[in-house]
Order: sequence, then C-alpha cells, then structure tokens
Amino acid sequence: VQLVESGGGLVQAGGSLRLSCATSGFTFDDYAIGWFRQAPGEEREGVSIIGISDGFTDYADSVKGRFTISSDDAKKTVYLQMNNLKPADTAVYYCAARYDSVVLKRLWVNSDEYDYWGQGTQVTVSA
Repeated sequence: VQLVESGGGLVQAGGSLRLSCATSGFTFDDYAIGWFRQAPGEEREGVSIIGISDGFTDYADSVKGRFTISSDDAKKTVYLQMNNLKPADTAVYYCAARYDSVVLKRLWVNSDEYDYWGQGTQVTVSA
C-alpha cells in the first residue's frame, strides 16, 4: 500500500494550493481517505475526509468553506483544494486511508482509525 502526497509549497495568505494523494495497493472504492495536518509542537489534526464509494465528505470547522476534498476514481487520487489560505494553515499535511465504515463517519478525526499514511507535504502560508 502506498499513499504519496504532493502539491505543498509556500503561498501568501489568501492564496490557494491543491494537494494530491496518489494511492496504490488497495481497492480504492472500498476505502475512505482522510487529510490531516500537523504543525510544529501541535497534535495531528483531522482536516477532511471522503468516502470513495458513497462520496461522503466532512471538514474540520476551521477549514469549512475554504477547503474542498474530491476524488478521481480513475487515477485513484484524492485532492484537497485549499483556498483563502491563512498562516494558521501552515503545517505538514498527510493523507491517510482505511476501510470505509459507518463508524469511521463518526470518528474520522481520530488519526488512530487509519491504517495507512503518506509521508506528508509541507504547506507554508506567509502573512
């Protein structure tokens, strides 16, 4: 199983980035993919989730209205479109995968629920 994030970088406040999470090694349609972030000295925070088969999505309150998660089944890739970025969004962003379930819909912000993780991509937002 592999998850590979890309698309991070340095952007000014108010700018946009699109992160990608390319996956392989599992049945994409059976899984949910979450995006998490971790700033230095902070706990890992759940940002968003998408259920690949049912299209379920959810977001952390801090990013609602600014971030959009989507998936491309043909490419087995999940995207996180981030608009109106703020300095507080600065962090390493990770994607994670686990077999989808009703329970996950309630517990998706808990990083312990996920089986597979990518290596992370740095997002830095300057003021």
